[in-house]
Amino acid sequence: MKLVSFVSRGRASWGAVTPEGIRDVGAMPGAASSLKAALPDLSAPDLSAPDLSAIAAALDAAPLLPLASVSLLPPIPDPAKILCVGLNYKSHIAETGREAPRYPMLFPRYPDSLVGSGAALVRPSASHNFDFEGELAVVIGKAGRHIAVADALGHVAGYACFNDGSIRDWQRHTTQFLPGKNFAHSGSFGPWLVTVDEAGDIGALHLETRLNGEVMQRARLDDLLFPAAELIAYISTMAPLQPGDVIATGTTGGVGLFRDPPVWMKPGDTITVEIERLGTLANTIIDEEPGIDEEPGIDEEPAIARG
Repeated sequence: MKLVSFVSRGRASWGAVTPEGIRDVGAMPGAASSLKAALPDLSAPDLSAPDLSAIAAALDAAPLLPLASVSLLPPIPDPAKILCVGLNYKSHIAETGREAPRYPMLFPRYPDSLVGSGAALVRPSASHNFDFEGELAVVIGKAGRHIAVADALGHVAGYACFNDGSIRDWQRHTTQFLPGKNFAHSGSFGPWLVTVDEAGDIGALHLETRLNGEVMQRARLDDLLFPAAELIAYISTMAPLQPGDVIATGTTGGVGLFRDPPVWMKPGDTITVEIERLGTLANTIIDEEPGIDEEPGIDEEPAIARG
């Protein structure tokens, strides 16, 4: 099943994508307040065979909305945690010239840095080094701590496409990636959450990132250094995982930074991340609206770095 969060006529809701359109499950009496709130109900008894009966029963009665009439949000608009993984595809490690990490390289993204499919990504005024990173996102459906690798995929509600849009010069200010990964509306997530039963064997699927229709990245998802199950086990040892938490599993080779010359996203561009069975995440690029007395200027170092 494809589950989606959206805004229709100023009202945020959630539902299921069907061939006819979106069934607005969130509008039904007694429905969960959000898709994140509904995820625990999908976990009984086993997320490898999720219990979709309550949602399925509501579909016929739920209002039908044309897909084109809504604004898509990230599937989980309000996750408690968004944890991204750096240097996790073997092809990407090779193009960077770095050694493979011994442990997953983790950094956080914040919800307000992400938009849904169809919304604009914003190239910030602070830098034009705006890069794309097509990725697989894993959404947790069942809470857990100290999860064994063998049990980890039983905690997954579903999967989605992710674009970990990166401001490369800010990413390299220090050894910590956070500054380059959290500019407002610089990344995207969607278009919907595909439950594990429909996604199937995730490692066998292909990811493709296209900039204005030209293929930039292409990989099978089994090229991951640390697969999803190992990431879940590692992260859950550090922190409890809760329904709605998002793990962005890293990008493959072909990013703009390591092309000669580098390729940056610019206003007017369209970037898409497509994963078989999971759909296509599509966004256009716009410039940040100019503010008053903006500092620093384009490609300048911030004042704190100048002393």
